[in-house]
Formats: sequence, structure tokens, C-alpha cells
Amino acid sequence: MNLHMETARHRETLIVRLSGELDHHTADMVRMRMDEEIGREGCRNLLLSLKSLQFMDSSGLGVILGRYKLIKQKGGKMVVSDVNPPVFRLLEMSGLFKIMSIYENESSALSELEVAL
Repeated sequence: MNLHMETARHRETLIVRLSGELDHHTADMVRMRMDEEIGREGCRNLLLSLKSLQFMDSSGLGVILGRYKLIKQKGGKMVVSDVNPPVFRLLEMSGLFKIMSIYENESSALSELEVAL
């Protein structure tokens, strides 16, 4: 299975929707595209929507942690939404939820990010 990545903007928030598999085969592509979008003018926060992400390995965790560091350097906030059970378990075991918040859906995540502005 491949990975599909869709991006959108909502004010200062970059929304990245991932579907498929985020693994060592797809991690570099995702990393480069996200870095490009984060580097654009007016991008401060990142919302990672994982509703359709079926699988993720340690390469995917590396991508997420690296983008978290980039967003933090910009003074922004990164959040995750719509995580399915297998991916949730991996993120939870990695300790990722200690540094970033998780939301049930994109709209609740966006509401929180706008309050933080």
C-alpha cells in the first residue's frame, strides 16, 4: 500500500491528512513535502490528521518528531487528530502524547489551536 498526503491551510495552521502507510518507504517524501509547507510564510501551527493512516513504523515516528521540533522552533503548536487504534497504540507507547495533544477530529483540534493564538 502507498501513502497519500493532502495538505490544506486554515489561517496560520497547516493541516496534513495522511492515508495509507507511513513507513521507511514513504517517510522521506512526507518529510520533504511537510518541510516545504512548514517553511512557507504564515505557517505557525501543524495539525496532523491520521484518520485514514493504516500503518506507521518508527520512520513515521521520526517524521512526526522532526516536524514537531520545526513547529516548536517557529513558536507554534503541533496537534494530532483522528487517530485509529493501531496507530494510537504506537504513538502512545512512544510517549508522543506527552509532548503534543490528541483530538477526536479536525474541527476540535482547529478550535484549540485558534484559542492558543
